[in-house]
Amino acid sequence: MELTYYTDYALRALIYIGLHADRLCTTPEIAQTYGISENHLMKIVHGLAQGGFIRTRRGKGGGMGLAREPEAISIGAVVRYMEGPFRPVECFRPDNRCAIAGACELPAVLEEAFAEFLAVLDRYTLAHLLQQHRQLQRRLLPTERPSSHIT
Repeated sequence: MELTYYTDYALRALIYIGLHADRLCTTPEIAQTYGISENHLMKIVHGLAQGGFIRTRRGKGGGMGLAREPEAISIGAVVRYMEGPFRPVECFRPDNRCAIAGACELPAVLEEAFAEFLAVLDRYTLAHLLQQHRQLQRRLLPTERPSSHIT
């Protein structure tokens, strides 16, 4: 299984924002840090805000910060929200035309596998991902730019 770039970048954005809890972060600085498209990141930030993971402020001095403490942001919740429903094979889709549908055990096996996958992610929070705080900051430091402070 592979998560989409949308979810991958959402998790990276949360890590970056979590490392800079003392100030607001901007889309351009995060995009530059990770070498990703600002336009793509704007869509991701919008999704994170809609999901209640971050809060945003528009205009001069604007940016984004975490909407809750890192300990309250479940990695499983982020993945569920950003990925949407898992439909890895045709039998999970409404237009299923598989010849062995109803007799095949694959849907049950995959449902169990995805439930276990998400259960593991549910055991971790953003705080877990920020434990290597100093090492993460050192790796990000060369491209960081100052931003607005949270008021």
